[in-house]
Parts: sequence; C-alpha cells; structure tokens
Amino acid sequence: MNTPTKYVYAFAEGSRHMAALLGGKGAGLAEMTRLGLPVPPGFTVTTDACKEYLATGAEPPELAVEAARALAELERTIGRSLGDADDPLLVSVRSGARFSMPGMMETILDIGLNDQTVGGLAKASGDERFAWDSYRRLVQMFGHTVMGVDDDLFEQVLTAHKADRRVTGDDELDAGELMRVTEEFKRIIRRETGEDFPADPAEQLTRAIRAVFDSWNVERARVYRRREHIPDDLGTAVNVQAMVFGNLGPDSGTGVAFTRDPATGARGVYGDYLPDAQGEDVVAGVRNALPLTDLEKLDPRAYTELLHHLRTLEGHYRDLCDVEFTIERGTLWILQTRVGKRTAEAAFLIAHDLREEGTISADEALKRTDGTALTRLMFPRFDITPSDTPLAHGVPASPGAAVGVAVFDSAEAIRRAAEGQDTVLVRRETTPDDLPGMIAARAVLTSRGGKTSHAAVVARGMGKVCVCGAEELSVDTAARRFTTATGAVVHEGDTLSVDGTAGTVHLGALRLTASDVGRALETGTAVDALTDAVLTTLGQADAVRRLQVRANADTPEDAARARALGAQGIGLCRTEHMFLGERRTLVEAMILARDEEERGQALAALLPLQRADFLGILTAMDGLPVTIRLIDPPLHEFLPDRTDLAVRIARAAHPDPHDRDLLSAVERMHEQNPMLGLRGVRLGLAVPGLMAMQVRAIAEAVVQRLRDGGRPRAEIMIPLVGAVEELRLARAEAERVLAEVTAETGTPLDCPIGTMIELPRAALTAGRIAEAADFFSFGTNDLTQTTWGLSRDDAEASFFPLYLDKGVFAVSPFDTIDQQGVGRLVRLAVTEGRAVSPDLETGVCGEHGGDPDSIHFFHRTGLDYVSCSPFRIPAARLEAGRAVLLQDDGEEGRG
Repeated sequence: MNTPTKYVYAFAEGSRHMAALLGGKGAGLAEMTRLGLPVPPGFTVTTDACKEYLATGAEPPELAVEAARALAELERTIGRSLGDADDPLLVSVRSGARFSMPGMMETILDIGLNDQTVGGLAKASGDERFAWDSYRRLVQMFGHTVMGVDDDLFEQVLTAHKADRRVTGDDELDAGELMRVTEEFKRIIRRETGEDFPADPAEQLTRAIRAVFDSWNVERARVYRRREHIPDDLGTAVNVQAMVFGNLGPDSGTGVAFTRDPATGARGVYGDYLPDAQGEDVVAGVRNALPLTDLEKLDPRAYTELLHHLRTLEGHYRDLCDVEFTIERGTLWILQTRVGKRTAEAAFLIAHDLREEGTISADEALKRTDGTALTRLMFPRFDITPSDTPLAHGVPASPGAAVGVAVFDSAEAIRRAAEGQDTVLVRRETTPDDLPGMIAARAVLTSRGGKTSHAAVVARGMGKVCVCGAEELSVDTAARRFTTATGAVVHEGDTLSVDGTAGTVHLGALRLTASDVGRALETGTAVDALTDAVLTTLGQADAVRRLQVRANADTPEDAARARALGAQGIGLCRTEHMFLGERRTLVEAMILARDEEERGQALAALLPLQRADFLGILTAMDGLPVTIRLIDPPLHEFLPDRTDLAVRIARAAHPDPHDRDLLSAVERMHEQNPMLGLRGVRLGLAVPGLMAMQVRAIAEAVVQRLRDGGRPRAEIMIPLVGAVEELRLARAEAERVLAEVTAETGTPLDCPIGTMIELPRAALTAGRIAEAADFFSFGTNDLTQTTWGLSRDDAEASFFPLYLDKGVFAVSPFDTIDQQGVGRLVRLAVTEGRAVSPDLETGVCGEHGGDPDSIHFFHRTGLDYVSCSPFRIPAARLEAGRAVLLQDDGEEGRG
C-alpha cells in the first residue's frame, strides 16, 4: 500500500538534507530549529505541492487539511490565533526553491491584518503607528503580488503623502497618515481588480501560498533559472512563519549578516542593519543601512548573541553563511540561513582558509570552487593612477573592472547589448524586474543599498561588477542622468569605468592591466593570499584529476603560453591558419595551377614555411603530444570574395589577367554549402600533393627537432572522415610520405595517425574507423552542427534567442555539449572504438573542451583529454579535478 504524500512539514520535522523537498530556505529553517536557535515557529509547504499545482492548476486536495492542522499547531505554540481581533497572530509567506534565487519569487508579510485586527495589533503592541505601517505593507504586497496591481500605483500614493508632509522616508509618516495611505491602497485595488482586498485572514493565507507557487514561472524567475542552469521542473517550497517585527521602534530592527565577507572572503562578520525596519527593507535597498558592527553600540546584548549564532552556523555548515535576522524590542530572532553566494575571489579565499583552519579537506576546498570563478579572476583590472579621481565612492559589492556606457533602465541595457555595446546599468536601487538588464550590462551601479541589497546579491551570484550605495550620486532615471556631489552631470551614453574591487566609479574608460591571478597562473608564483589560494586549489585539482588538459594552439607563441598555463600538449593545431596573410598568394598559385608541375612548385614553396611553423610549435611543446590537423576548410576560403573580384574587374579599364583567373577559380569552386562540401579529408584526397606536402613538413620538422636533441611527439589528424575507406586512403598517403622521409634522413619516425570525429556517421561507424585510427579526437563544434542540422553562425543570429527563451535549449549546445544527442554519439564512438582497439586514445578538441559542464561529461565518458584555447586551460584543469570528486560523491549538478 502506497504511503500518502505529505505536503506540509513543521520546521521541527525537517533538516538541511531535505532541500529538494523543503527548498533551501525551509531546510535551513528546519536545521536551525534542530540546533536550538531562536527561530520563529512555522511550517513549510513542499515543492511536491507546488509541482502538482503547476501541473494541474489546483492545489493537492490534501494540502488544505494539512495546512490547517499545521496552522492550528502554530497558533497553539504561539498562544495567539490568526484573525483574533484582540491579539492577532500574523504570519509571513515566503518562497524557497532548492537553489537560491534571491529576489526572483514572492514574499508576503503581515498576513492576518484587516480593519479589525489592526486595532488589536495596535493595542497589543502599544504602538498604533507600527500597526498601521504593518497593515499598509500587507495591502501593498498582497495587492501587487497576489492581485496583480502595478506597484507603481502604490508608490505614487506613498510619494505624494511624503511630499505633503515634507518628509523623505516612509518611517516619517505618522499613524494617521498611514491609515489614509492604507485606505487609498484598498481603493486602488478595488479600482484595478474589481474586487476588495480580502479581509478574511484564512483567504489571505491561501491566496498568498498560491501566489508563491505562481511566482515560480514569472518571467524574471525563468530568466534567472536559464542563466544559472536551474531546471524548470523543481518548483518552489512555501514557508509560513510567525511574524516578528523589526519596526517597533529604536530597540527593534532587521538585518542581514555574513559570517565572512562575501565580496572579498575576509574573515570577520559583515552585513547591514536597519533600525526600526521590517522584512525586505534591507534587501530592497530603499534606505541605506548601517554597517552591522554599529549594532554593537545600539544593542550590545543582541549583537553578542548574534555573533554566537553566526559562529554556530558557520561551524555547523562549515562554510560562509548568509543569515537574516530581526530584533523585536531587544529580542533576537533568526529568520533564515543559507550557504551564502560569494564572488569568485571570495570563493577561493574562503575555501582555502577553511582548509588551512582544518575545517574542510583539500578535496572539499576544491569542490567549493569552479572553473567559471577562476576565469573571472583572470579578467583584467583597472590600472589606477593618482590622477584618476572617482566620480563617487560606494560599497564594493562585487569585484572586477568593467567599462561601458551609462544606461538607466533594463530595456536600454538589453537594446544596446544586442548592438554589441557594453553598458553600465545605473539605478537608485534594483528590483527583481531589473534582472534582464543586469544580465545584459557589464556592471551595475546603484546610489542606494549595501552589500546585502538586491543589486549586490544578484550581481555577486552572476559574477557581475557591482558598486552599491554610491550616495554621492543623485540618480534621475526619468531624465536618464545622474548628478555627482560636485554638480557634474553624467547622461545616458556617457562612458563609465566601474571598479567593483575599490567601490569607485570613474568617468571615461580607464586603462586595463593584467590581473594578478593571470600572472600567477603563468609564472606559478603567488604574490598575495588570493593567488596563493588559487595556485593551491589548482594544485589539488592536478593531483586528483584523470583527464589531461591540452591546448588548441596554432603558433609557437600560443603553444608557449599554453604550456605556461599548464597545458599537457596540443590537442588541435589548425594548419589552415598558417596559410593566411602573405602566404595566401602561394595558396592561390596552387589553386590556379594549370598542371602538376605548377601545383608542385606552389606546394614546394609552402613546404619550408609549414616546416618552420611545425618546428616552432614542437619546440615550444617539447616532450608533449602535438596533434596537427591537416587542412580542413574548403579552398575557396583562401581566395578573394567573388563579388569583390567581379566589381574590381568590372571597374578596371584593363582588368588584371590574374584577377580573371582568380574569378574563374572562385566560380569553379563555388559550392552552395561549402562547409558540407570539398573540405577535410575530401580535399586531401582530391587535390594531389596537398596532403603529402603537409605530412612531409611535419615529418621533416620532427627530424630536425630530433637532431637538435629534442623530444618531438607529433600526431597527424585527418579531419572530417565519414567512412573508414577515406581514412585508409589518407593514412596510406601519410605513411608513404613518412617512410620516404625516414629513408631520406635515416631517422625512424613514430607519428600516430588518427582522425577527427565530427560527423554523425563517423561516430556511428566508430568501430570500423578505429581499425585504421591510432586515436580519435572529437570535433564537437562540427559534430554539433551536423547532428542538429544547423549552421552555428546563422542560427545564433536568427532563431537561437527564441529557442533559448522558449526552453528548446536550456543552454546553447555550442556552449555546453548536448549530452542527450551529441554526447550520446561521443559515448557510442568511445565504446565502439575501444571495443576494437582497447588502447585507443580519445579526446575532444572542440571548444566544449573548456566548458565546465562539458568537462564533467567527458570525464564520465572516459575520454583521455580535453583541449581548449590557452586562456581556458586553468579552468579546465580545475574542472577536471572537480569532475573526479563530484562523480565520486554522486553529484551531477543542476541538470
């Protein structure tokens, strides 16, 4: 007999290990309750209930009964009842998904207030102003979140009342004014929705829970999930919790605390505190908060108690904790904890420090970093000089350096980004609706808010540069400008430089310089705590990883840089890049050759140039494998544009005969779809002498390197093979040339010959192809194009945005490998290839080789190496190590 599904859990029934069911927030509340921390009691409606609601459009029938029982138990525990006219219980309703989505979904506070209970709250609290402030907050939140009223309508009323009273803050309105505001809010709801604000507390609670369910699919939440690769089918839990109040006077307040600095990783307690404030005021950034350390003077006892709880939580979670708290007339309550979001810098420093303290192991420290964060640390920073006077100073909320033109709303940031322009999104404070603009912009600048404001938390999670709380700036979003303390005016379109590390903003574009982390990775020498943390973590990754990391490099300079960054060879050397520039005329001569003799002369001229190229690369990678791909693209790419040639000939009084020959060749070689035409192995077989010239250049470079005392390890890769017969023909030609060079020089040559698997047929017939291949290298760029049947350049410029928006792609298959389709072909080819040749070496040389999620897949698939651009090598090394640990733990990520 099946056990009935349980949809509601009291906090005391859960634990932090139930995040999939209770959401991250619910699991945290449950864990703190188990630890004995002062958590206001409540209960959690599970993600299962949300998923059923989203699937059917109705709550599970059992939910109402379970919620009523949980509410009755909460009332018994508190000693007050929801809807009691004399001393009412009020509750909050908050979302809480498995993975943190700060500000993306809904919260409703003060549920239970109406025209009768507001009087009871005033009497019980002894503060009429507080009661009406709470009531107007409920009507505003409920009206906007649950009933769909435009929040600007409420804000306009508040602004008008503050102007009438000549005050600037909501906290300066008295009880009578707040009563009038609340009545106006209710009239707005009636006018905009055709129904009254519901007075029944039970109805308020039911509709609030439903609204949180619905908020899972609001646009900003969907956008955030796409960016963070959070699956759409997880749903959100709902947390119903007894209200405690920070807006009860100067001995009350609300705040957010971090057990370490989430921006820099520094040890110590960090955060913001707002006296006489409630709920979302700190996070929203509507008032600039005080540093958390000021609480020690305002309420020493609560501050000392808070520090004790913070130490308890960090010790328990063994990580940076993000804690929301409220002080109600001197009594401290902990409302939420979670493992805090942090910057890339903080991620490495915190993990390293916890490892040094003995709190976590070296492997655990490695798991808490990632390649994306490491890549961010390699970005350039500003080279600040004494003459670079900032326009303003603010809170350094998310470090880094960014240059862009000022924009003042999300739509403009998106529009300009689509045109290829870098932007800085400037706001007084951000709201969840600003998320698309924050994604589009290079940096975020706000005049309000602190390290725990919405802008700061979201920017840190996305790795965006952010400066918050630049109070010297007066931001006028309507006029699309801001004014500095000195009276200078910056308009939309003016260029800004935002330094998220120093917390400054400058007019114009500051000069960039290489990051210390980038230098340390190339030299292997730490210069400060951060670079020491990065190098130590990367060393641990190298110690545990199985996958080798090689580079895609086509020049000796690239090869040398790749080796300095830790490359274990070259997985892809593209020889066609060696035919560009001044050498293009030699390729033209080969194409225009009228007979074998002329073609041979052109190839003979190319031979020493290719040999010198290969010699330089083999020298830079001495002792390490260098996989050299024979020419791959169609020859027309080395000829002038057909239209340009035709125009030049038409305009010339006496056309150059060479131009006429070129035009004839271009027209002769024209293909409707050249990337599926005469290229790769087909070109090598169709153009006599071309493949032989390249193989000879490789062979002679190897011989020269051996004579110089080197240890060259050249590998020859045949591209675009679709049938084993093609590979056998190409291999026979290559082996003939290698034998010739051996005979001519007396030097035995050992150059493995393999192929690039970049066509579905090659993957499907990998068992046959392995009979003639010493290695497989997966060209996942072309394999993705040919599997999906699309052109990357054309698709990304046309329907890709639509497909991403509609969820056809969770992420571009060119950024992260499509595991179900392309990945399945890779896995099949590895399995069938090794069934024929157990020692078959396999790797990937498409740019997926540098993508963190793809690296984890390649590790699980059993590949021997990944190859990527030199800049991505450190991140690939890190992820290859993490892949081992996460697979051992059975962790597969978010989707």
